[in-house]
Amino acid sequence: MTARKKKVQISVYLDPAVMAALLEYAARRDHSQSLVAEAAIASFLSPDADAHREAAISRRLDRIDRRIARLERDVGIAIETLAVFVRFWLATTPALPEPMAQAARAKASERYEAFISALGRRLAKGPALRQEIPEDVVPPSDAERH
Repeated sequence: MTARKKKVQISVYLDPAVMAALLEYAARRDHSQSLVAEAAIASFLSPDADAHREAAISRRLDRIDRRIARLERDVGIAIETLAVFVRFWLATTPALPEPMAQAARAKASERYEAFISALGRRLAKGPALRQEIPEDVVPPSDAERH
């Protein structure tokens, strides 16, 4: 029968923020502060600590990569949406005679403000257009387009 080794007491100084985090973590896990500190020090001194940190960083980078991919997709949707709208608008809107064009320019500021208000309401309201578009849409082949 082996005798249990007696633990050695040490005294450390912790930054108040670190101490608060230690208290909160220990309380949440229902462990003693000593046990949490011992585990943290053991993990820090462990030969595979670098591998654990590398794995954690790798997971974070993967999440960032997925977020960037979604951002690229969303920007692509926004650009394509704008391009389709502009192309459609230019193809279907005839040029106005000069007296009517002057009146239209005078009304432009009012219409622009209404557009900005409508856009603000849409953005505040809820699901955006980009959330309504499935991520796995497969573009039609050339044969299907014609």
